[in-house]
Amino acid sequence: MSAELLTDYDIHLWAEGNHARTYEKLGAHVAERDGVAGTQFAVWAPNAQSVSVIGDFNGWNREQNWMHPVRSSGIWQCFIPGVGVGVLYKYAITSQYNNYKVDKADPYAFACEIRPETASKVWDLSGYAWGDKEWMARRGAANALGAPIAIYEVHLGSWMRIPGEGNRWLTYRELAQRLADYVHDMGYTHVEFLPISEHPFDGSWGYQTVGYFAPTSRFGTPQDFMFLVDSLHQRGIGVLLDWVPAHFPRDEHGLAYFDGTHLYEHSDPRLGEHRDWGTYIFNYGRDEVRSFLISNALFWLDKYHIDGLRVDAVASMLYLDYSREEGDWIPNQYGGRENLGAIAFLRRLNEHVYGAYPDVMNAAEESTAWPAVSRPTYVGGLGFGYKWDMGWMHDTLDYMSQDPVHRKYHHNRLTFRMLYAFTENYLLPLSHDEVVHGKQSLLSKMPGDVWQKCANLRLLYGYMYAQPGKKLLFMGGEFGQWDEWNHDASLDWHLTEQPLHRGLQRWVRDLNTFYRAEPAFHELDCEPGGFEWIDCNDSEQSVISLMRKGKSPTERMIVVCNFTPVPRPNYHVGAPQGGRWDEVLNSDAPLYGGSGQGNLGGVNAAPVSCHGRDYMLTVTVPPLGMVVFKKQAKGALP
Repeated sequence: MSAELLTDYDIHLWAEGNHARTYEKLGAHVAERDGVAGTQFAVWAPNAQSVSVIGDFNGWNREQNWMHPVRSSGIWQCFIPGVGVGVLYKYAITSQYNNYKVDKADPYAFACEIRPETASKVWDLSGYAWGDKEWMARRGAANALGAPIAIYEVHLGSWMRIPGEGNRWLTYRELAQRLADYVHDMGYTHVEFLPISEHPFDGSWGYQTVGYFAPTSRFGTPQDFMFLVDSLHQRGIGVLLDWVPAHFPRDEHGLAYFDGTHLYEHSDPRLGEHRDWGTYIFNYGRDEVRSFLISNALFWLDKYHIDGLRVDAVASMLYLDYSREEGDWIPNQYGGRENLGAIAFLRRLNEHVYGAYPDVMNAAEESTAWPAVSRPTYVGGLGFGYKWDMGWMHDTLDYMSQDPVHRKYHHNRLTFRMLYAFTENYLLPLSHDEVVHGKQSLLSKMPGDVWQKCANLRLLYGYMYAQPGKKLLFMGGEFGQWDEWNHDASLDWHLTEQPLHRGLQRWVRDLNTFYRAEPAFHELDCEPGGFEWIDCNDSEQSVISLMRKGKSPTERMIVVCNFTPVPRPNYHVGAPQGGRWDEVLNSDAPLYGGSGQGNLGGVNAAPVSCHGRDYMLTVTVPPLGMVVFKKQAKGALP
């Protein structure tokens, strides 16, 4: 590799915000110069008076290994012989202003020291032998709008720990087989990791990133993380990363005030600070910052075979007045509240990602009514593949937390979503944010005694899977974790030894299996033709009935949900066809911990008009239960 990494064309692209692979040029790269092995260093610090590389190789001496400016780019570089993989280093920066001196970690470092230490580490990402060729060839179909997508959201440090070894967390390699086996057995299609980029504080869960190009050293090396991704891929499981371009922490060794100026962030706190989180906001209007962030997104896809990004806190990026009082924000050039730089950045980000990898999926965590988040940029959209449906999440959890006797007064919480359900490509999230900070676990939110709580949670999940849209569930929810999520402890896996929790876990596994197998439940998730209300107005009994449809006219499913603990025998539901309708799912089955009420395998449709349809099913809807019926190809019950 040549020691002269930066070309005039690189600098041109970097300066105009269009360099999508800056990580190949900046940072630390093991290289060779005139036959001498060493490392090439390059860092952007345009307002520095001087920069040197310090590390364990030179005793952290600021005066020994000076860097040199590269023309007028603001980039400094140098080659240091004898420095190789594993060496610790930082950049010693003296600013042009106020004689400010600071030692900074490398923004482009591929590896870092484990916290609380803060140095960067020279690393070579080559040499890993990937075994996921089959997955990579077919992942486009697995990420498509018509594919079944059921995501298991995971925090690596607390999914499972080793009690006999000081309650330590598992390494990337220890997680690989355990997690791949479990996710495969549970029927999920994808895993989404909370941010794994290097972060100094465990309690930030990764959302306050310092090392954007380094998988956290808590669990192993970069190649170890590759092994984890590869293991999941080889089991047919996609891997998504939670990605945080909305803000970064103030830690001295990080991006903040990088060269004695507000380089990555705005200098005006009304633009550059998140009051709620105590962090800095990226300056999306600065070309070099856009190059940094776009390169980082593509880096994870290039080097780690990641199958898509969940972009965190998009709403906070889009609005200049996000969580701000009057007078504490600056309008855009037209007097509006929209962050024009962030909008342009997000569009360019998605164009670059989908231009390079049309088979991946980018999803936005966006909680407002911003239009066309998941529509192409050429029609004015932001260009994401999917948008989290936060409205569905809030409405549904609010409804499910009500005592069933009061639910009839909140019936619109169940039905309102269908007024907007196809304006975006939605993903329905029951994420980590809903089980922390005093919100209680999902199971604890449910009303009633223990049996009713479990029945309510089974019903919530069944209703979620019956709704159009892709699915996401945070770890522990699948077996009914009682306690709020604690990032410093393992999930309570012992609960799965108890019948009600084991039944809930089996229900989620069967929902995933059913969802994947039945085109009517996923094929038209993002199209109006995939859904039809049968009766959404029975608020008095708190019952809803609906139909899910696939592309083929033969793919039809009738879903009936009873949100009270009162069984509904002889309940009438309109049907589009006569003949036998098999009961193919029942959340009240004893297998799941239910009371065993149902329809003895199926019912015949009577030629009686009901709900505007020519036929009628007379069914038993279990207490706090969901039943699903599928039209049998031929024949009827005797």
